[in-house]
Amino acid sequence: MTQIGAPQGLAYEPKPEFARYEDPALAPCQGKRIGILVVTYNAASTLVSVLRRIPPNVWKSVEEVLVFDDASQDATFEVAVGLKTICAIPKLNVMKHPKNLGYGGNQMAGYRYFIERGFDIVILLHGDGQYAPEIVASLYHPIVAGEADAVFGSRMMQTYGGPLAGGMPLYKYVGNRILTVFENRALGMNLTEFHSGYRAYNLKALAKIDFSHMTRDFHFDTEIIIKLRHQGMRIHEVPIPTYYGSELCYVDGLKYAADVTRAVRRYRKTCRSVFRAPEFAEYFVHYPLKRSKRSSHYYAQHFVGRDQEVLDIGCGVGFFAALLKESGNRVSGVDALPHTAEHRALDEYFAIDLIESGGRLPVELGSRRFDCVLLLDVLEHLTEPGRLLCEARRTLREHGRLIVSLPNVANITVRIAILLGRFNYAERGILDRTHLRFFTRRTSRRLLEENGCEVIQMKATVMPLELVLGLDPDNLLMRCINAVLGFFTALFPGLLGYQFVFVARPRR
Repeated sequence: MTQIGAPQGLAYEPKPEFARYEDPALAPCQGKRIGILVVTYNAASTLVSVLRRIPPNVWKSVEEVLVFDDASQDATFEVAVGLKTICAIPKLNVMKHPKNLGYGGNQMAGYRYFIERGFDIVILLHGDGQYAPEIVASLYHPIVAGEADAVFGSRMMQTYGGPLAGGMPLYKYVGNRILTVFENRALGMNLTEFHSGYRAYNLKALAKIDFSHMTRDFHFDTEIIIKLRHQGMRIHEVPIPTYYGSELCYVDGLKYAADVTRAVRRYRKTCRSVFRAPEFAEYFVHYPLKRSKRSSHYYAQHFVGRDQEVLDIGCGVGFFAALLKESGNRVSGVDALPHTAEHRALDEYFAIDLIESGGRLPVELGSRRFDCVLLLDVLEHLTEPGRLLCEARRTLREHGRLIVSLPNVANITVRIAILLGRFNYAERGILDRTHLRFFTRRTSRRLLEENGCEVIQMKATVMPLELVLGLDPDNLLMRCINAVLGFFTALFPGLLGYQFVFVARPRR
């Protein structure tokens, strides 16, 4: 049956069981440029049916329906081109990759296509008919209404009878639920389903995501959820019916589950700065704020105290400065990063590369003097750390203090590695690949004393096992481990100390 608004020559043929779910009131675009991305691979037998099931009101509202064929081995591309020609559908566009890009790669190409053309919204629709085109308007409507940045169709919601009633095999249902529970707990989310491929996105939100190193495999859908969640995008779920027909499934369930689990773990390790996963590299913080008791930031915060004028040399984007400001301190920062909005915790910011300047502080500091000068995780990156120490010492007021942290290269982990013939650099830690100088407790103290400083206090920090174990510092088990480790670190600081935190003043 042909209805008003349908493309000329293309009859609307919904599946009887889904036709009653269509809601024409949700279809209007309200001035938004909407595109539908139909990803296909060997879908010659189902594609025409999928396009015929898109409601006429949706065809009227969307600006373009793009069929992106991922180098199918059948006649999918030819069928789509033939349909466009015979039925005279100007809104239908058909493209084909010369080489197979994979499920994720095909999506990335489609999203870039719509982003580059200035569209506002894109809907991901599969060409195999697994998801109901009849209700596509319910997916993009929350974005049109300004209520969401991403909308995911969920088969686990009971509106349409639930997944088992729709024919989802029991083993897939159980696997889906287990993975979803794991992902919700690991990511701090509360979705009913992570693994539906029926989705709509605000393209302004997608434009903020780095696709360059994301997977081309089926767990691309999980990686994109992780990135949307990390960047604070509004995610909304709508119920969708479950349908399992005779279409071929190209997903290896066990491999997919392993890939999803691995993606979540790699993301969490990247956020904890254990290592930098390329697909989540933009979330890696080289020097994250250490919140655990007996860490360098814990001791430094204690040593600074309250209501002080502080100069934080090597302040990064100002994570620690924000913590210090909670105690009424006024913090000025120095770092090589360009000035950005992230430096808002700082009262003043001076951009200078201390390596290129040879350890010279910015001339803009002039005759400014401070109660505390912080050199946390800085001196080991310089070929001549003594020069910066002298510069920092001169910025102190009469009773000012230097607070310095240096890594302990004699830590037990490094000793064991050397015993086994290993001296491997890493993204961060004691053997950070950007470290140019290495220190023990004795040589750290000597560095300070040789550059006009008198050490008045020293603390050895505990090894950051919470980063390795993936536990929150406030976790009961982690607090117990930290307490035991703290006791033995105090007994054997040269062996177990991870860093040494010194409080020093200019030698009179």
